Amino acid sequence: MKDKLFIEEVITPDLYEKLAGWTAIFPKDKALEYLALGMTSEAGEVAGKVKKLIRDGADKEDFEVKKLAIASEIGDVLWYWVQGCIALGFTPDEVMDENINKLESRYPNGFEIVRSEVRAEGDI
Repeated sequence: MKDKLFIEEVITPDLYEKLAGWTAIFPKDKALEYLALGMTSEAGEVAGKVKKLIRDGADKEDFEVKKLAIASEIGDVLWYWVQGCIALGFTPDEVMDENINKLESRYPNGFEIVRSEVRAEGDI
């Protein structure tokens, strides 16, 4: 991963799609199913690496290596998420904006456990 101190360009989700979209080769007639299964599979890989980190532990140097491996798998989740947005006809930015709107509506006074457990009518 690039050094965090030298950011050449901020990669937004929409820019990410433009840069990585050329690799989106899958059956378009089964896009939603393919992408949902791919995202789930990659999220499982993230979970597996975290589970092994909990089980095996790591010294400081090994922890840095394992963090990079986990981040790489999160990047794969990102790829599937972005492609899922596009398959549904939305830009990643649109999905993020809608999620912020939903959270602001759900938690107008900040996060409250009770509001996360008991939703208002119509809250998805």
